[in-house]
Amino acid sequence: MRLVEAAYRKATAASVSGLGLLIALYDELAGDLREAAEAERRNDIAVRCRKANHALLVIGHLEQWLERGQGGELADQLKVFYGSLRRNIIAAQAKRSSAMLEEQMAQVLEVRTQWQRLAERSATSEPFILPPVVTRRPGPFSPATEQRRKNWSA
Repeated sequence: MRLVEAAYRKATAASVSGLGLLIALYDELAGDLREAAEAERRNDIAVRCRKANHALLVIGHLEQWLERGQGGELADQLKVFYGSLRRNIIAAQAKRSSAMLEEQMAQVLEVRTQWQRLAERSATSEPFILPPVVTRRPGPFSPATEQRRKNWSA
C-alpha cells in the first residue's frame, strides 16, 4: 500500500489527473528495474530480488487499474504488455541478466513517454472546470440550527 500512497503523493504534486498517477507508477516501475539491474551487476542478489519483486507488485497495480477501466483495444494491448513484462522480469532473474532487466526498463520508459505525451495534450486541450459546490443542510448541532433554537418562542 505504501507504493500506491507514494505514487499518489507524487502524482498529486504534478497533476490532479489519473494520468499523473499512472505516470508515477511507470516511474516507480522503471526505477525498480534500473535498481534491480544495478544490483545484479554488483552481484547483490537480495536487492535485485527485492526490486524485481516490487516491480512485479507495481505491474499488479497497473493490471488492477485496467480491470476497473472500460477496456477496449488499448486495455487489451496493455494486458499483453504487462504479461510479457512480468514473464521477462522473471526470466531475467532466472538467467541473472542485468541486460534483460534494462531492456524491460527501456520498454516501460517508452510506454511512459506515450502516457506523458497524452497527459500534456490533455492538459492543454481540456478546459478547467470547477468542481460542483456542495451545499449542506444544517445538521442538528450546526451554528445555524442553534441560532434558530435560541430565537424560537412559544
